[in-house]
Amino acid sequence: MRVSNIIDKPILTEKTMGMEIESMYAFRVDMKASKHAIAKEIKRLYGVEVKDVVTMVMPGKKRRLIGTRRFVKTKKWKKAIAKLAPGQKIELISK
Repeated sequence: MRVSNIIDKPILTEKTMGMEIESMYAFRVDMKASKHAIAKEIKRLYGVEVKDVVTMVMPGKKRRLIGTRRFVKTKKWKKAIAKLAPGQKIELISK
C-alpha cells in the first residue's frame, strides 16, 4: 500500500498506537526523503500541522530461507516519526 511517493505506509504496531496519546505518528518513508518533504506530504495528505519530524534508518535483518540453510538480508528502510501540533489527530484506522 503506497500512500504517496514519499510516504510508503503508516506503521501500525502496539508501540506506535500508544504514541497517538502524545500526537506522534510513525510512517515508513522513502530513503531519499528529507524531514521538510515528509512534513509537507503529511500536511497535504492528512490536513494537519506537523510540529517536528524525527527520521531514522532501520538496518536490514538476516532472514532464513525456508527449507534451506541459507540466509538473505532484507533491505534497510527509513522510518519517520511525526509530532503534530497540540489538539490535532490523524485517523489511521476507522473505529
